[in-house]
Amino acid sequence: MPESPFLGDSDHYRPNAVGSPSFHVRLTFGDGATVDARAVVSEGRITLEGLHAQPRQPGDDIPQDPHGVRRARPAWPRGREGRLMVAQEYRAAQAEGRDPVLAVMRATGRSRRGSLKLIGAARDAGALPPRHNRR
Repeated sequence: MPESPFLGDSDHYRPNAVGSPSFHVRLTFGDGATVDARAVVSEGRITLEGLHAQPRQPGDDIPQDPHGVRRARPAWPRGREGRLMVAQEYRAAQAEGRDPVLAVMRATGRSRRGSLKLIGAARDAGALPPRHNRR
């Protein structure tokens, strides 16, 4: 595999020679991080000197959550209306052959345990049949 001609065996790092043109270069990324450098043109080559990276600075428009961005739980009605909606989601998922608990989790935005509590409340209210037949 041929080597890159960018740096050959005879190439050595040479500091900026007096009189060589140099430019300030700044790269700004979408999240606010920046990279500053000085680009020096010497003998037909461009050399980057004095690289300095600055991570993004949290601003007012960026959430200050240390665990990442959290999604808001969708509004879900309480009481009888909520239990009926849980039962509707549960039955629709069963009819389509999907996991009904997962369907309730997605619809309500709650954890598995929270969704199971909602399903249990719907069963207690008579919106869903009992889990096991009593003898």
